[in-house]
Amino acid sequence: MSWTCPKCERIIKNPNQWHNCIKQDIDTLFENKAKELMFVFDKLLSNIVDWDNVNVSATKNCIVFVNSQTFLIVRPMKKELDLKFYSDKPNDAFPIYKTAEYSGRYVNHIRVSTLNEIDHQVMSYIKLSYNLFKK
Repeated sequence: MSWTCPKCERIIKNPNQWHNCIKQDIDTLFENKAKELMFVFDKLLSNIVDWDNVNVSATKNCIVFVNSQTFLIVRPMKKELDLKFYSDKPNDAFPIYKTAEYSGRYVNHIRVSTLNEIDHQVMSYIKLSYNLFKK
């Protein structure tokens, strides 16, 4: 069961769970970044927005996508977006550039900077992460 923080309105796993309690506007995270990154993020968001029970919120420096738990973290960088998602087995296939074991699962990272990089393969990785934590 998830819980909504009354101060920052973020949805987190447990009541009173530690989190970076800052109410942030998503657009602020894209200030002083490459202009195309907002379009890339919008494409990513439009592919995910219709999935069941997905909540999107911003923290101090990233955007989190939550179902019962966080399944995707998007960190806007100067010229690219770092996408962090989870899997039940390691994967080092391109475009994944980093994988690490974490709490019995694997954390994977992909970096994208153009609209065409949000393709079927990237979305399938994110959907698998979503399904790991689906309510």
